[in-house]
Formats: sequence, C-alpha cells, structure tokens
Amino acid sequence: MYKYEIAIFWNEEYHSFVAVVPELAGCLAHGATYEEALANARESIDLWIDRARELGEPIPKPKTSRLTLA
Repeated sequence: MYKYEIAIFWNEEYHSFVAVVPELAGCLAHGATYEEALANARESIDLWIDRARELGEPIPKPKTSRLTLA
C-alpha cells in the first residue's frame, strides 16, 4: 500500500471537507466530515493507481512520509 500525502481542508462554498493528493494529478475527494473525506481520499488513491495501471502509466512513488495534513 502506498502512503501519499493527503491535504484536507474545509470548503465553505460546498460545505464539505476536501481531500487532495498532491502527488497524484487530479486525485481528490470530499466528505461531510474530516474522517469521511480521508476515507474517500484513500479510496480515490486506490482507484487512481488502478486506472494508471490499466493505461500503462507510471505510478509515482510517495515523496513524503506524512499521510495526512489538516
């Protein structure tokens, strides 16, 4: 399992937490709670990696040891 940095912040406009995975272009998720956004981000990482494999695209190795920022 890869451990990518996940940045989570509150988005007032959408009234939800947004989780962004900076090392995986376009990989993000949201949730009504911090925990939901984090769980959704982990699922998005898995989906992103699965799709990259299907397309034969390279999968970047995590650059940081941090898993979650808030």
